[in-house]
Amino acid sequence: MPEIERQRTRHNRHAAIREPAKARVPLRLLLRVASVAGGIQFGWALQLSLLTPYVQELGIPHAWASIIWLCGPLSGLLVQPLVGHMSDKCTSRFGRRRPFIVAGAVSIMIAVLIIGFSADIGWLLGDRGDIKVRAIAAFIVGFWLLDVANNMTQGPCRALLADLTMKDHRRTRVANAYFSLFMAIGNILGFATGSYSGWYKIFPFTLNSACTINCANLKAAFILDIIFIATTTYISISAANEQPLDPNHCSSHTGEEISETSHGQEEAFLWELFGTFKYFPGIVWVILLVTALTWIGWFPFLLFDTDWFGREIYGGEPNDGKNYSAGVRMGSLGLMLNSVLLGVTSLLMEKLCRKWGAGFTWGVSNVVMSLCFIAMLIITAVRSNIDIGQGLPPDGIVIAALIVFALLGIPLAITYSVPYALVSSRIEALGLGQGLSMGVLNLAIVFPQIVVSLGSGPWDELFGGGNSPAFVVAALSAFSGGLVAILAIPRTRVEKPKILP
Repeated sequence: MPEIERQRTRHNRHAAIREPAKARVPLRLLLRVASVAGGIQFGWALQLSLLTPYVQELGIPHAWASIIWLCGPLSGLLVQPLVGHMSDKCTSRFGRRRPFIVAGAVSIMIAVLIIGFSADIGWLLGDRGDIKVRAIAAFIVGFWLLDVANNMTQGPCRALLADLTMKDHRRTRVANAYFSLFMAIGNILGFATGSYSGWYKIFPFTLNSACTINCANLKAAFILDIIFIATTTYISISAANEQPLDPNHCSSHTGEEISETSHGQEEAFLWELFGTFKYFPGIVWVILLVTALTWIGWFPFLLFDTDWFGREIYGGEPNDGKNYSAGVRMGSLGLMLNSVLLGVTSLLMEKLCRKWGAGFTWGVSNVVMSLCFIAMLIITAVRSNIDIGQGLPPDGIVIAALIVFALLGIPLAITYSVPYALVSSRIEALGLGQGLSMGVLNLAIVFPQIVVSLGSGPWDELFGGGNSPAFVVAALSAFSGGLVAILAIPRTRVEKPKILP
């Protein structure tokens, strides 16, 4: 009898283990839900490759171009935590996350229309000189709305994936890898769109007295963006069959102690967000520190990547000859290659983290990122000693720059995935909702971006107006973050399960 009882106990234990597996969301559904990242990132790719050059063509000096980007981290500081908090407690019959995803996607469409037609708006309001003041004002309004909309959309998207994977850490990593994969796909398509100079021929109505060829290409590219994000948003929200949240159980998504701290007041979302800090274990603070150092490294690159190509490699200036525009398009091609490696790395992410540990993988990727920025500084120095006159740079210089841009896709894929999986798995013990968890990580991203936005332009101008000084800071910060991740994040390996559902 004791043996029979032992067998029955083992059978019940195994049945209990198998039971949750039946409720797991299929991987193909996670793939569809993550597809919205492709639409979001398509617009980001156009933004990153075309808008810094475009604001300079409107008449904003290089030293102040980074200030325009300040709206991104500022909106991220407030919007993403607020939206995350609201979506954690949303009782809409359409689900907690989907209403915010749809609202964000519609806002993105409106914003890109304003940005794309900013020159036309300025012309209608009286712009005629080299510095298009009214167009700049319209552009800034659209740009701020775009960043608010992006932050409104991305947090709930990642939180939705975390909701679907529940407490399965492996599936959480896989879901974030899918998200990173679709970001790569969006990047590839977006940067390829930005590198093509003939969109105005396909959309001839975009070219007019107010809008030159470069402006018309940007306008046409954003029209494609609207189509793409509408499609991916539909695929994503139709795949996720969210169950409405029971209003009587809203408070279950925050920890008991944290709920007492906030006294259940939704309007005190920032108090609740910052109030969670005292409950963080040391490892969470390490993750947030590495995230901050990583983004101090990334943000100068994201601000000035194609501008670096146009200025330092092709030797051009905005609105001064064809070299600058040719360099911007070549930089967009480099970013497209970057996105190809980003996508490949996303597919290998689970294997890398399982073999090396997520923290060690992240640290090594930051060291690779630092070496790539150093390589960009070396290429800049070599190119500055070559006199090309009004011609194009040597093929070897261009190829070397393209290779560096492509290699940066590897650490970028890890930045887009690993920190989110680490935070999601480590904070859940506090009982935080996933939306608020993403807001916590977002704070470690936006504060460095604010610093870089305020300082990179004047810092570059102090040393001659190029982009190299910002890349020096980026290389040092990335290397520091890599060392901290390697030394301070426990190198735990995840065993591969014998049976995959």
